[in-house]
Amino acid sequence: MELNPGKWKQYATDKLREYRRVLKISEKPDREEFEMSAKVTGAGMIIIGLIGFIFYLLSNLIPNYL
Repeated sequence: MELNPGKWKQYATDKLREYRRVLKISEKPDREEFEMSAKVTGAGMIIIGLIGFIFYLLSNLIPNYL
């Protein structure tokens, strides 16, 4: 996106106004919602880690048998 030198201040002001609006309507999650988010995030990290570990093992074991 290309900004004209005269419009950058208005663009920055508009963006800051949008960010302030989002922060104003957001709220702190309750304990149950936080725990669920933490569980889902942890499970995702474990799954991605296991997939990466399996690829690592396959890349090291397959060349030895070929």
